[in-house]
Amino acid sequence: MNRRHDIDALRAIAFGLLIAYHLAMFYVADWRWHIKSEHLSEFLQVPMLFVNRWRMDLIFMISGISAAFMWKSDRVLAFFKQRSKRLLLPLLFGCLVVVPVQPYCQGVTNGLVEPGFVQFLYRYYVGYEWPKGAFDGWKHSFTWNHLWYLVYLYLYTVVLVLIHKPLASRAGKPLEQTFTNLRGWRLLIWPAAPFLIYTVLLQPHFPNNNGLTKDWYAHATYFTMFLLGFWLAKSGGLWNELRRLRQVSLAVALFAYLFYLLTRIGANDESGIHEILPIWVFRNLYMWAALCTIFGWSFHLLNRPLRWLPWANEAVYPWYILHQSAIVLFGYWLIPLKLGAIAEPIVLTVGTVLACWALTSGLIQRVRWLRPLFGLKTVGHPHTA
Repeated sequence: MNRRHDIDALRAIAFGLLIAYHLAMFYVADWRWHIKSEHLSEFLQVPMLFVNRWRMDLIFMISGISAAFMWKSDRVLAFFKQRSKRLLLPLLFGCLVVVPVQPYCQGVTNGLVEPGFVQFLYRYYVGYEWPKGAFDGWKHSFTWNHLWYLVYLYLYTVVLVLIHKPLASRAGKPLEQTFTNLRGWRLLIWPAAPFLIYTVLLQPHFPNNNGLTKDWYAHATYFTMFLLGFWLAKSGGLWNELRRLRQVSLAVALFAYLFYLLTRIGANDESGIHEILPIWVFRNLYMWAALCTIFGWSFHLLNRPLRWLPWANEAVYPWYILHQSAIVLFGYWLIPLKLGAIAEPIVLTVGTVLACWALTSGLIQRVRWLRPLFGLKTVGHPHTA
């Protein structure tokens, strides 16, 4: 199969959007995050909500597509070993080396962790009993923070390996074909139905926690997205249909988002099911129509060897691992400087981008033993040490 340049490009764009989203989390009002600027904006909630409804769903669908491109039914064990190495090594290294600065900055900012990073690291590694609410994950003495995606992706990879034979059987194949044979309005509407069911049955009891356990709503949603991506990957007819419908799906997504916002007006925790259900309906319809739009337009516009793709393919994984620690650390340093509502976000953004670029291009890609710790191949790069 020819390389799908649009998937490579979309992966880089999706993770770039994730970095921008986390930069904005430092400033958006009323949305809890590890540390927050004093310059908060309620306006940011509108574009953030627009992206929030599908950003991780997109990433898990792309992950399913990527898994399908690497999948060979006669080499399942080799696939599993490759994925284990590429997911677990960066996860372990990230949790031990990259992430700890985040709970440190959060804990000191909260006034519940004593300043002194070396002392903090010692306590962090030996399982110190932290004060209540010191940082996200304080109950377990450690946190994987933004690296939860790697944990969930590895879990779904394990499940895929375990169920691949039933899925490919005579009994299981019609389930895949039910999705890949969808055309026209059915493609834009029906796949949203299972996500609405998950929302009604699971979300009220298992809200997202990114903590692996008791996160059944997230697991149902993200694994379904992963599986749909796996099925979508090699269905040429479905890709062509998404491209054909790209303008219609865009209109559906925009109208669904508008009605989603309208139905949210006046709703609160005390609202009854008759008020909440329309919100859930339009939210899930918007989410799926947005994904159809993104895949349709990317297939139409990006499936060609763009000049920046080779660099982006190598940079995207290290940037993902590094970015949130850079944001939190720079934010922690910038808050006391009181640079103002314009200068501070500029410095934070530039600092984060430069840190990710310098560490990735100047160090990680050039040192052979560092490359697998950030999900890169150990060979094949001209600057590998």
